[in-house]
Amino acid sequence: MTDIVAAPPLTRIPVRGADIADGTFFPVRRVYCVGRNFAEHAREMGAAVPTSAADRGRPVFFLKPHDAIELGEDVPYPPGTDDLHHEVELVVAIGRDAPPGELAPADAPGLIYGYAVGLDLTRRDLQTQAKAKGLPWDIGKAFDHAAPISAIVPAADVGELGARALTLEVNGELRQRGSLDDLVWNVEEILHELSRLYALRAGDLVYMGTPSGVGPLQPGDRYRATLEGVAELHGRITPARA
Repeated sequence: MTDIVAAPPLTRIPVRGADIADGTFFPVRRVYCVGRNFAEHAREMGAAVPTSAADRGRPVFFLKPHDAIELGEDVPYPPGTDDLHHEVELVVAIGRDAPPGELAPADAPGLIYGYAVGLDLTRRDLQTQAKAKGLPWDIGKAFDHAAPISAIVPAADVGELGARALTLEVNGELRQRGSLDDLVWNVEEILHELSRLYALRAGDLVYMGTPSGVGPLQPGDRYRATLEGVAELHGRITPARA
């Protein structure tokens, strides 16, 4: 068999754990993202906010390419936008294939390998323009370097997520803070809903949605994202690449 072009490298994320040696990695298959999964963020985006579990409807999903994962500290400002926004998120790493068919929420924890903190970087102007025209807004979400992420920490080392805080500081100023118990759809429910649409596989990542406080990033800005007691992510926005 002969490849016409060189096969692209597999995206791999470092794994950090109590009993894990350096050089252990999580290979990425697919990157799912959840929109409007914190009520206050939905409100600041002008979307309807559910008032009860029965009022939630269905989750909003979109995807990013696996090579949008960014592991370095230097994140180049993307082309085509004047309004790059930060969205700090819990990231769930899937370590086992889901069984065929619909996954019961009670069975979802058995698929989870670990957790990380990440940023869903967004070209907000392009997203807003597409939404206003009723068009898909992939170009606002799926671009190079659009998914910075920390090392993954095994779920066995984390325990219950509970009400852990998600935070984001930019240049030392707190921009975002939210509690995981404020998720509209929790992790188990999201994996259940994804299983109704896709075949979940080992290597999948799920960006779980962002709390309120999203805002712009500029070249030169430094950020620090944290998932309380689990993971940290540090980086800076560099000028657009020529």
